[in-house]
Amino acid sequence: MGYNQLSDSIPLSLANLSNLEVLYLGENKLSGFIPTRLGNLKALTNLGLSDNQLSGSIPSSLANLSNLQSLYLGVNKLSGSIPQGLRNLDLLDLSNNNFSGNLPEDLCYGGKLQRFTANSNQLTGPISRGLQNCLSLISARFDQNQFIGDISNSFGIYPHLKYLDISHNNFHGELSQNWSNCKNLTALVMAYNNISGSIPPDFGNSTQLQRLDLSSNHLVGEIPKEFGKMKSMLNLSLANNELSGIIPPQLGSLELLEILDLSTNRLSGSIPRSISQWEHIHYLNLSNNKLTEKIPSEIGKLVQLTELDLSQNLLAEEIPSEVQSLKNLQKLNLSHNRLSGSIPNAFTSLPSGIDIDLSNNELTGPVPLCSNFVNACLHGNSGLCGNFTGLKFCTSQIYKKKNDPFHHQLILVIMLPLIGVILLGLFMCGLIAYRKQTRHYPKKPLDKEGGDYFSITSFDGGVVYDEILKATNNFDEAYSIGTGGYGTVYKAKLQPNNVLAVNKLHSSSENVDQNGFLNEVRALTNIRHRNIVKLYGYCSHARHSFLIYEYLEKGSLGSILRSDVLAKKLDWLKRVNIVKAVANGLAYMHHDCSPPIIHRDISIGNILLDSDYEAHISDFELAYTMVATEKCDVYSFGIVVLEVIMGKHPGELPTLPADYLVLVNVGDSRIPLPSPQVEKQVNLVLNLSRVCLNSNPHERPTMHHVSNLLTKA
Repeated sequence: MGYNQLSDSIPLSLANLSNLEVLYLGENKLSGFIPTRLGNLKALTNLGLSDNQLSGSIPSSLANLSNLQSLYLGVNKLSGSIPQGLRNLDLLDLSNNNFSGNLPEDLCYGGKLQRFTANSNQLTGPISRGLQNCLSLISARFDQNQFIGDISNSFGIYPHLKYLDISHNNFHGELSQNWSNCKNLTALVMAYNNISGSIPPDFGNSTQLQRLDLSSNHLVGEIPKEFGKMKSMLNLSLANNELSGIIPPQLGSLELLEILDLSTNRLSGSIPRSISQWEHIHYLNLSNNKLTEKIPSEIGKLVQLTELDLSQNLLAEEIPSEVQSLKNLQKLNLSHNRLSGSIPNAFTSLPSGIDIDLSNNELTGPVPLCSNFVNACLHGNSGLCGNFTGLKFCTSQIYKKKNDPFHHQLILVIMLPLIGVILLGLFMCGLIAYRKQTRHYPKKPLDKEGGDYFSITSFDGGVVYDEILKATNNFDEAYSIGTGGYGTVYKAKLQPNNVLAVNKLHSSSENVDQNGFLNEVRALTNIRHRNIVKLYGYCSHARHSFLIYEYLEKGSLGSILRSDVLAKKLDWLKRVNIVKAVANGLAYMHHDCSPPIIHRDISIGNILLDSDYEAHISDFELAYTMVATEKCDVYSFGIVVLEVIMGKHPGELPTLPADYLVLVNVGDSRIPLPSPQVEKQVNLVLNLSRVCLNSNPHERPTMHHVSNLLTKA
């Protein structure tokens, strides 16, 4: 009876079902106490009461359930201490409650406990001796409590343990070498404690470890060079400690690394050139250290980077031009260093709209004319000129006699053209790459009938207008590739390597919703995200008005799923990544744009795929006065997820029980079942879709929350 809207208290009459083996009431709105009489269900093997609003304590009568194997009590309002007698369990979930006191000594009685979660409570005291010696443990979460004790003797050696999180507690002492003897451990999270001493080199023997988080402790000494042996490492965080010495070049051997955070330590020396081997890394934070010398040109090899923070170091010399290779970058912080020279023009090749902070350096010369520098943080570079805050440096160098009565007039004479150029440049930056590939034709006068032409392109508007008409044979249907919210979309091949998508408005100019047209333009020109279709410019003319987008080779997700041949190319990992990309794009629209952007019509028809099958959201509108909220998008996202996994529209499936929503029941039969690891991700995605389809909009998660969960998966 889980995953419904059941409310009120748990009926006492359930205790009469003497032969009942499984009772699952999770994810409802049940309140009140857990009935003591449930202890009469002697045959019960599985009791699930999680995700409700239950209060009070755990009745001691549950200790009478000698056959009980799994007990789910997480995400309630339960309080008090955890009673003795909860023995012989395989699984115990107590997370996200208000439990207090110490853990009982007999939780692992019988040696069966495999999965134990007690995170997000108010539990205190040391880890019980029973759990210290619980050799059956596979995963355990103690995080976000008030546990104490010496970390060196609070835990034993667990031969089957895969996941352990003890972060946000008060453990102290030094790290034990025993952790390297947990040969199945893939994730060890010990952040936000009071752990001191150095990191044992033996950690490097944990070659199976994929995630290690020792951040926000009091660790000293050097990063062991033996870490280079942890070839499976994906996520390594040693931030906010007191580590010193160099960044070991051996870390370059971690070729699968996706996240590295060494920020806020006392690391010195140069950034090793071996970073070139991190082909998969998307987050790199080395900020707030004492790193010196120049930023290595090998930084350009990290093509998957979305966030790079090298701020608050002692880095010197010029910014390497190789940054132009970081096509996925969303955030770049090089502030508070000693960087000199000019800002390389390579910055114009970076994705538009990224966050850039180059403040408090020794940079000189002009700021590149690109929209990336509209909101860039550049203060503290007295030699820069050409940006809104730096114009005074250019003009003061040209004319230094500030007391001269002609000084202010000359400043105006110089600044007005500069401001004009900069404002024009900001409008023009969207198609700067196109201009480099387009030859310059003589200007051709436009047809002025019925109105003027307007463009924010970085090249001659008349040429583009004529070239698009020529490339589409005056918008012949043969070039149509779909229909958007405002009109028909055409493929325009201007040159062999320059293909655009052109969204032509359906109606003639007198019937065009100019406000809607301009709203979409402003929305698209103000946002830049790797999972949102890019707008290069727009044209408005008496005969035709259209938007100019990037062209995505694979077309719409809907067209692929409708084709048996094409759908087979979308394996399960690609489908999971598509869901993640859509979630990231919607989260950006809802939470990182001002005002927020609500799509209102998210579907597989307006999710476009590029040549690498990465998803991009298209065809959306600003939400200034509409009644709809972002929760509408969340629901539509849930439907999209089901369509991606099923390969078709789910129909009435969202109303079916949650335990039916697993890959083996609903997966697209056109492709083979995935590996167990990928299947786990697919089932997580399905579980999130169910939450997004909650009939009560207020109980649906935010896309920010969904995106975070998927990122951590």
